[in-house]
Amino acid sequence: MINSQQHQTLSFLRQRFAEAGIDLHKKLGQNFLIDLNLVRLIADSAELGPEDVVLEVGTGTGSLTAMLAERAAVVVTVEIDEDLYRLASEHLYQLSNVVMLHADALARKNQLNPQMLTEVEKHLAQQPNRRWKLVANLPYQIATPLISNLLALDRPPELMAITIQKELADRITAKPSTKDYGALSIWVQTQCDVELLRVMPPEVFWPRPKVSSAILRIRLNEAKRAQIPDRDFFHQFVRDLFQHRRKFLRSELLGAVKGKLDKPQMDAVLRELRLTGQERAEALSPHQILQLAEAVRRRIQA
Repeated sequence: MINSQQHQTLSFLRQRFAEAGIDLHKKLGQNFLIDLNLVRLIADSAELGPEDVVLEVGTGTGSLTAMLAERAAVVVTVEIDEDLYRLASEHLYQLSNVVMLHADALARKNQLNPQMLTEVEKHLAQQPNRRWKLVANLPYQIATPLISNLLALDRPPELMAITIQKELADRITAKPSTKDYGALSIWVQTQCDVELLRVMPPEVFWPRPKVSSAILRIRLNEAKRAQIPDRDFFHQFVRDLFQHRRKFLRSELLGAVKGKLDKPQMDAVLRELRLTGQERAEALSPHQILQLAEAVRRRIQA
């Protein structure tokens, strides 16, 4: 049995990277969690069982990977950096239920890597009761597109237990009429229940980032998701609606659906929802935004 604990101390990481000739400060934009209790909290937050297929994005040294493998059916772990992939491979090669991919989790900014998805789907299909979860200390630069694109899938992860920047966690959990509330808040909250589990200061990472981080649990809510008839339309509508967040709602809506509805048609939509058009999009709840999007979609189709 691999002891994942020894791979998460600062002294071990410094020694291991030095032996491998890896210079983190020059080469990588990653920050490694050096508090074992927090690593365990991430794993615990995923509520893993023997039926779970886990996707981990950012293998790092493989410490969290090994911990997940003790609890789940399969762990598909993705690492873009060649040196880290090699380093983690030396640690994880004994684990038969770990699949390592040397790849970018994103094929493009708005597209997930199909190889990664195919690997996850293959293991989900092996048993009828298998569940898919994302558990990861996410590299900061890909967290937003990864979360957004996963929720656009027909079958997204049932649960995400992730470490992300505190600033991003604030955006995901934001309430209406606050500075962080926007398209991402609505996209996640209309499909999921979200919990902020822990805020983490920079000193629990090495190298230290300049910002705080957070552990977030995002649980898919099928009842909420069922209220979105056309997720592609809704996703684009929400992003367009918040392009100029300080504009009044009527003006913002006309810009968001330019050429598809004229002013009288848009005014009819607003009357239907008992809105004046003088509101701002950032003041509407996720449910109100969803109602608005669906009213606009129906009007366009008509």
